[in-house]
Amino acid sequence: MRLYIAEKPSLGRAIAAVLPKPHKSGEGHIVVGNGDVVTWCIGHLLEQVEPDAYDERYKRWNLSDLPIQVSEWKLKPRKGGAKQLQVIRKLLKDAGEIVHAGDPDREGQLLVDEVLDHLKLDAGRKQAAKRLLISDLNASAVKRALDNLKLNRDFAPLSVSALARSRADWLYGMNLSRAYTLLGQQAGYGGVLSVGRVQTPVLGLVVRRDEAIEAFEPKPFYQLDALIEHDTGTIRARWQPSDACSRWLDEEGRLLSRGLAENVAGRIAGQPAKVLTSDHKEKPQGAPLPYSLSALQIDANKAFGLNAQEVLSVAQSLYEKHKAITYPRSDCRHLPVEHHQEAGAVCQAIANASPELAQFVSGADLTRRSRAWNDSKISAHHAIIPTPKAVNPQSLSAKEAKVYGLVARQYLMQFYPAAVFAESKLLFQIGTGEFVAKGKVLRQAGWRALLPKSKESDEALALPALPVGSEWPCMGGDIKDCMTEPPKPFTEATLLQAMTGIARFVLDDTLKGILRDTDGLGTEATRAGILELLCKRGLLKREGKALRSTPSGRGLIHALPEEASYPDMTAHWERQLGDIADRQQGYGPFMGDLDTRLAALIQQAQEGGVPTSLRNLPPVQRRKPIRRRAKSAKKTPSQ
Repeated sequence: MRLYIAEKPSLGRAIAAVLPKPHKSGEGHIVVGNGDVVTWCIGHLLEQVEPDAYDERYKRWNLSDLPIQVSEWKLKPRKGGAKQLQVIRKLLKDAGEIVHAGDPDREGQLLVDEVLDHLKLDAGRKQAAKRLLISDLNASAVKRALDNLKLNRDFAPLSVSALARSRADWLYGMNLSRAYTLLGQQAGYGGVLSVGRVQTPVLGLVVRRDEAIEAFEPKPFYQLDALIEHDTGTIRARWQPSDACSRWLDEEGRLLSRGLAENVAGRIAGQPAKVLTSDHKEKPQGAPLPYSLSALQIDANKAFGLNAQEVLSVAQSLYEKHKAITYPRSDCRHLPVEHHQEAGAVCQAIANASPELAQFVSGADLTRRSRAWNDSKISAHHAIIPTPKAVNPQSLSAKEAKVYGLVARQYLMQFYPAAVFAESKLLFQIGTGEFVAKGKVLRQAGWRALLPKSKESDEALALPALPVGSEWPCMGGDIKDCMTEPPKPFTEATLLQAMTGIARFVLDDTLKGILRDTDGLGTEATRAGILELLCKRGLLKREGKALRSTPSGRGLIHALPEEASYPDMTAHWERQLGDIADRQQGYGPFMGDLDTRLAALIQQAQEGGVPTSLRNLPPVQRRKPIRRRAKSAKKTPSQ
């Protein structure tokens, strides 16, 4: 008997649906017509034990007992998971062959592997186990995957990498959360001050942004435009101060002296404006790639105000319940070349599910292949796209219809030509000064025809093609009084953008490339949960669309060593975890380095006394008393 072990019931049912009939459903499994069996996990069936399972003294939180160290790791069934674990245990006894059908990423690899290890699968069957990689629940995609089984042992490094990440997050989060919560208690604070490798740098981003806003002092600056007459109207050309004017400019090149602006404006009035350069070109702009989860969350937040967790939940429902989109927790924005042959069926499904997009389906050129189709860019997952499954639009909730519409629109854009802009630049000399005018006009809408109509017009930005050397009268200068503006507070969308583009926030320039080449801070599957956790713990709060830091969030960031509140450490980890997955580094050296660094951080907390920033924090708003036991690391919380 071949036993398929899926990551979740929906995937298990999708696998069974393409296997021989008749089917017989049992408790937590399905027996198919040829005697094979499909069963499933329910996400992680196992979790880390609490610290007191290693030593009774950890039941009480004491600063002197830290750091908690583990020599032999233990797992226990998660609440609600023990029953399904027993189902898998019984089925394994009769299984001649095992097929691992976890999600196609390092976490999905670990999820099933840890169950097989926990249930002590014998070495022979473990070595022979197969790997089934599915990222689309539609029958045709599942059949293709079943015809392309791999050896599960070839994916062992992925599992080890995920295991190292999970254990390291547990140690880091458990130790530092206890340390700083205890320091907070000594200062009179009654809440949990949770620390995590990912959540704390995210909190640091918001704290530093909020404090920059509060410390901001607006300053006046001035813009000078020359008003140049030509045959069909007036051109506004912005003055470009020379190096001789640098003393009156700020670090961003803004003019700080109104007197200087007035002087230049007076000198150019009535003078000829000579055209030094006249550049005019048409520039194509290709369609944006299909969505990754973070890109979808960002656009859904901007368009509909949905938070990251809502988008993830809705996308998961579209994937599992409706089978209307492909695997949603994807970090990829490209598609396998073979998927192009399904474009007709997918577009027909879009027309059925989103009648408002039907006109764009009819206008799509299905022979067109955008840069999205690129096998070399595919790893565990491909981009989120609609499936060929026909979906009744009446079966979708309002939120599901909105998210599906975004996914479908982004997919349809791949079958439209590039948008074409006419870009122009005129450089004038008036007296001894230089003035620049820039224009940009949409000439051909292409894929942009699918975007919601903008109220703004580009026509005002059109510039004439003036001959080089020609001269035109300058009627004078127009001075605009401006004020510098503070940075904007983070919204859910801009914070997600910061997390995916986290490299620019790294202190150590040598590490920027690492985070630039990885998924950023957190993963597609964890970012929404991290934001929710920070809000739940009272370290962040929502104010309308903005995410703001709380006094306890700020107090924690200022109490921690700088390295804990910047993403540099995550960059170090990601480099090593990637090396583990690529068989270039072992598990032992990674965990050994962590133990050494963690001991130093705990010693710093023990010897530094109560940080000033934790004193006089306001009372905890939540009514629940402080938990005496820290949560263990799963996919999201301890990060």
